[in-house]
Parts: sequence; C-alpha cells; structure tokens
Amino acid sequence: MTETTTPTDEKARIGAPSIAGFTEEGESLSPEPVVTGPLGGAAAKSHSHGGGYGIPDSSRAGRLTSYSLADFPELKGTEEEWRFTPLRRLGGLHKDGLDGAAPAVAVEAPEAVRVETVGRDDARIGSAGIPEDRVSANAWAHFGEATVVTIPAGAELDERVLVTLSGAGLAAAAQHVVIVAEEGARAVVVLIHEGQAVVSENVEVVVGDRADLTVVSLQEWNDDSIHVSSQQVAVGREAKIKHVAVSLGGSLVRLTPTVRFAQPGGEAEVYGLYFADAGQHLEHRTFIDHAQPNCISNVLYKGALQGKDAHTVWVGDVLIQKQAEGTDSYEKNQNLVLTDGCRADSVPNLEIETGLIEGAGHASATGRFDDEHLFYLMARGIPEDVARRLVVRGFLNEIIQKIGVPSIEEHLIEAVERELEAGDN
Repeated sequence: MTETTTPTDEKARIGAPSIAGFTEEGESLSPEPVVTGPLGGAAAKSHSHGGGYGIPDSSRAGRLTSYSLADFPELKGTEEEWRFTPLRRLGGLHKDGLDGAAPAVAVEAPEAVRVETVGRDDARIGSAGIPEDRVSANAWAHFGEATVVTIPAGAELDERVLVTLSGAGLAAAAQHVVIVAEEGARAVVVLIHEGQAVVSENVEVVVGDRADLTVVSLQEWNDDSIHVSSQQVAVGREAKIKHVAVSLGGSLVRLTPTVRFAQPGGEAEVYGLYFADAGQHLEHRTFIDHAQPNCISNVLYKGALQGKDAHTVWVGDVLIQKQAEGTDSYEKNQNLVLTDGCRADSVPNLEIETGLIEGAGHASATGRFDDEHLFYLMARGIPEDVARRLVVRGFLNEIIQKIGVPSIEEHLIEAVERELEAGDN
C-alpha cells in the first residue's frame, strides 16, 4: 500500500479522497470564534452553527448543531455527511418515533466510581457537546433517562470500568451515556455493545483538567443490528484522552467520534479497528477540533474487508482554528482488501487557519496484500492461507495493542481470528 502526506498551508482546507488519489485546496474564511460550551461555559440548549462554538461560514466548523430535531431537515442522502450511508438501512433512526426499549446497561466498576441513572434535566447531560446531525438530535429528543459514570477527582484506577449495553430487540430506540473523569483522575472505561438492537446513541465524555482517560467502544452486535453513535469528547487543560473504536458486528454501524480541546495543553490519541464481512456497512467519521493552543492529536484507523458488498467508510476531519497556535496533529487511515466485491472509502480532511503550528498532516492507503510479504513467508515453508492470516493479524494488531487492557486485547485477538476463519469458509 502507498501513502500520501500533505504539508500544511495557512488557512487551507485540504481533502484527499484515497479512492481518487488527489488533493483539493481552497480557502477557509472563518472569523475568530467565540468559545462557549463544554468546559468553557454553559452552552444554550437551542441551536447554533460552528460545532457549538459559534463559527459561521467555515466548512467543518460551520456545521449546524442543535438539541432540536426540528432544526435538522429530513435526510436525502445527498448531504456531505451522509453521502456514503445507505439511508434505507438506518432502520428509521433518522425519522421520528424512537419508541423501542434502549439496550440494558450493566456497569462493573471499582467502589470509588459513581454510577447513576438520571433524568433528562440532569446538568451533566449536554456538557460535552451538542448534536451535530439529525440522527443524534433524534436520539436526544427521545431518550428517557441516561447513565452517568463518574470517576472522582484524583482517583487512579488500576481496574477497568466495564459498561455493557445489551440489546434485546429490533424496535428503534434512543440511548444516552455520560462519562466524566474529574480533575486529575486516571481510568479506562470500556463500552461493550452486544445483542440485537436498532439504536441511536449519544455518548458524552468529559475529561477534566489533568485527567487521563481511555475510552474503548466495542461494537459486537448481532448480524441484524443497526447502531448509530455520536461520541463527543471535551478535553480539559493538560488532559489526555485515548479513544479506541472497534467495530466487528452489526449490519450497519456508524460512529462519529468527536474530540474538542476546550482548554490549552490537551492531548488526544484516537484509534480505530474495523473488520467488515459480506453485506456489512461499517462507517467511522472522526472530528478533531483544535480550538485551543498547544494541543496534540494523533488519529490512526485500520480496517479489513472480505466478502461481497462489504463496505467501510472512514472520514477524518481535523480543524486547526486561528487561535490554536502550537498545534501538532496527524491522521492516517489504512484499509486491507482481502477479497473481490468490497469497497473502502477513505477521506482525510485537514483545515488550517494558522501557520503558527508544530505540524499537521494526513495519510490514506487502501490496497490488497503485499505480494512480497506473502512470498517472504511462503519461501520459508508457510502455506499461503496461513501466511495471509499472519499478514492480517499483524496489520490489525497495531490497533489492538493500543488499548492497554490485556483481557480486552486477548478478546479482540480471538474475535479477529474468528473473522478470518469465517472468511476461509
């Protein structure tokens, strides 16, 4: 596979769809933003442009955000953020009436962790972000109660917090989860999505000043499940977030992880792994909003595809705002196509409004096996089918090793092995 890296340009918007193999540059004419919202003052629960930060007329930052479903027009599938998503397979999540039962929530956590079930009026709901699309706003309009998991200030947890969300039916439903790491806390929170469900989910993550939080979102749904999840992270002063998305199960899964730096000095590692089989649609859209100076972000997503009509989508948006001097940002997506009949769409986008940064770039690559790697292994007596599986394991294992939880890593290694075995049959 080959990669392309694009250098930074002041006030440039750079898009590089790997399927076309070109970059497109243009002007971004955003005025200086007014910072409000997550960790920077209460955001009004109405609607706004600019990702909740009031920045009009900027290609990514100017996207409508609102708590009101009525502010979002009905989807046609031609919208930029929905052009890869088959609306006919959304199970009605983009329409009114999410009246089904939300997946049941079970939390395993150390005694210090606070776990609460709260109503819509709880002040922590809406603290990490505002819905950015119609499906997210529809979930906001229809959820009845939320699960709030809080790691208290100063707590350093050696044991992971496990949040299991178990679906038990295909009636369209809404879900809301809030994760709060208070000042100076350190923890790993794992979200496991399993069972049968058609669910639109909003996950809010608030990382307090100098906190260090890892969030792993694992999608292991039944084959007929539909899952659309907006996962918004607000990062405090000198705080760190590691977000890992792993999508293996489900008929259609669409995750939109968003990281916003609300204070200076933050750091974000955003990783993803997906393995699509015949007929599966797995879509991931990351957005890193550098709204504060001296922040660091690194995005790496890897995917494998096998079987007829397996389809993966990765769209990576990075916005470096005018005031975000000292930013250091990089994003990369790699896809490994194992059989004929698959499609992988990969679109990295980079918007830069200041040249006073440490660095910014992106890379994207989609391809088949490297014949030289196969030849090297087969020349040492390894059968071709075993050699291919070794290559795939090595390719995906880079993401698995980022998690840092041995039990989860072992579970994912076994899950990838099952995917490979299914492809051999």
